[in-house]
Amino acid sequence: MKSLKAAVVAAGSVILAGVAAPAFAAPAAPADLPPTSLNGAVDTLARGPINVEDALPLQHQSDALDTENKDSVLHTVNGAAEALNAHNPLLGGLPLQG
Repeated sequence: MKSLKAAVVAAGSVILAGVAAPAFAAPAAPADLPPTSLNGAVDTLARGPINVEDALPLQHQSDALDTENKDSVLHTVNGAAEALNAHNPLLGGLPLQG
């Protein structure tokens, strides 16, 4: 009988939380945002040609991932990893030295 009472209390609290919570709708998306559904994409493509310059990636590549550049993030991470491995080499997080 205790499990039945516990189930009733749990169901009642869920119902009470559902009644007490305010219902709201998300605001409508602005018209200038691109569609995110498949139907919206098909409608956009059916309206006319797409400007190719809008679809091209950035023309200037970032130097943040250049290991030769001394100011890049990847160069700094690479240096830190080499220093760690020189002090205490690890294999899968476990030390190689016994």
